[in-house]
Amino acid sequence: MSDITDTAPLPVVGEPGSARPGIVQRIRDVWAYRELLGNLTRKELKVKYKGSFLGFAWSLLNPILYLVVFWIVFQKILGAGIPNFPIFFLAGLLPWNLFSTSLGSGTSAITGNASLVGRVWFPREILIVAPIGANLVHFFLQFMVLIGALALFRVAPSPVFVTLLPFALLTLLVLVGALGILFAAVNVYLRDTEHLLELLLLAWFWMTPIVYQYLMVVESLGRYGRLFMLNPMTSIVITFQRALYNHTTTGGVDAADARGIGAGSKIIPDASVLWYFRNLALVFVGSLALFWFAMWVFGRLEGNFAEEI
Repeated sequence: MSDITDTAPLPVVGEPGSARPGIVQRIRDVWAYRELLGNLTRKELKVKYKGSFLGFAWSLLNPILYLVVFWIVFQKILGAGIPNFPIFFLAGLLPWNLFSTSLGSGTSAITGNASLVGRVWFPREILIVAPIGANLVHFFLQFMVLIGALALFRVAPSPVFVTLLPFALLTLLVLVGALGILFAAVNVYLRDTEHLLELLLLAWFWMTPIVYQYLMVVESLGRYGRLFMLNPMTSIVITFQRALYNHTTTGGVDAADARGIGAGSKIIPDASVLWYFRNLALVFVGSLALFWFAMWVFGRLEGNFAEEI
């Protein structure tokens, strides 16, 4: 593994005579230091389970426990109206966990690596992207549990909507990367940011249709139901649910009928793949714009990082 000091140092932004690179150049710098990014990602993975006997098996035990608990509580005891509720829940929880854990670790990435920031030059954005990469590995490990659960509960994913999952995952990564870079820069100057984020993520979780049905909320809100789509995670989560859970109703009621009978029988929109793709595309474009803004803010604030931390 190559050390960070192997890379030729460049002028630190903010020093006399140094020029503030543009956003495109900053992205190129991150790509140029991709070996360092890989090393830091591996470090994140090793540190998390250092000294642990089970190691990466802990990533598998978490979703397995969710499956068992929710199957017993919601399926057997409470009799949830959603068939195979653990699958429905896990299909939305896994992308949410990737989002929330990556955003939390990314926000504190600069302040948590003060020794690196003040010692040598490298693209600071790498410190934020590395934990996202590590969490992505955990996501794929947990996704294997979900695939096994689909076989166990005999739930067949939708072959058509599964094709949207790579785009949904890419959209999620761009979104969390943009927010992580933005919040990490602000957190250097306002340390309350990471604590406020914990409250924000708690509220954000309950504003995202993971535990409950998207269509139930839309019908409850009436003409304001479309405002629910302003939450970017809504489009991502319901795409995962549509592709993997692949049930739009609990019974014979058509979920596409906006005024149909029995709102409780509707789960996920029974819309076309183009409808889901359009929603994802809107979130993706908005996330790209946010990413551009976050990189600009990061570049403006980066010069005093070493002094502030």
